[in-house]
Amino acid sequence: MFTIHSFCFNAFQENTYVLFNEQKDAIIVDPGCYLKNEQAILSEYIADNALTPKLLLNTHCHLDHVFGNNFVSEKYHLTAHFHKNEQPVIDRLPEGGARWGVPCEPYKGLVKYLEHGEIINFGKDQFKVLLTPGHSPGSICFYHEQQDFLIGGDLIFKDGVGRTDLPGCNPLDLINSISSQILPLPDTLTIYSGHGPETTLGREKKSNPYIIHIIKEA
Repeated sequence: MFTIHSFCFNAFQENTYVLFNEQKDAIIVDPGCYLKNEQAILSEYIADNALTPKLLLNTHCHLDHVFGNNFVSEKYHLTAHFHKNEQPVIDRLPEGGARWGVPCEPYKGLVKYLEHGEIINFGKDQFKVLLTPGHSPGSICFYHEQQDFLIGGDLIFKDGVGRTDLPGCNPLDLINSISSQILPLPDTLTIYSGHGPETTLGREKKSNPYIIHIIKEA
């Protein structure tokens, strides 16, 4: 069973997740640590809990979700895992940083591409990779069926969905991703979003105006 801990990092208030099992093996998802003190907060939590990071995952590669990729990759000798359609996004990291006034270097580490439907085995646990483009061209979610949770990136938030006015976004893709990949999952599903508090799919079906509209139009 996973313990899930979140950190709110950088000026974009992005959620970075550390998941770890009973053996203290850990997964780091979307490291957004930009400042040195944020890097220290993340590494100190890992050290204080005697964790061994084994996997670096990115739901997508917008700058606020990958600020810490170099730090995590270098410190823990990890390869970044994301969908191939996100490669152009991460390649534009310095350009995007300049646009937003947050200078950043290119990601220098190794990359492994994940595919839709791929199963990530982690000890006794499994995650299913769901391709959910819309907010970015290769956004993915990580679905843990046994524990009934989803690491959802910027697909669905409490009372909202990911923005679709950035380069590479597509609102129709976002609607299709939610309709085809997320709505069939159990209402009890806990969604850990890229920004804001966790929520459940059932709650969003009842209270999220965007989800309600998608359901009505289906």
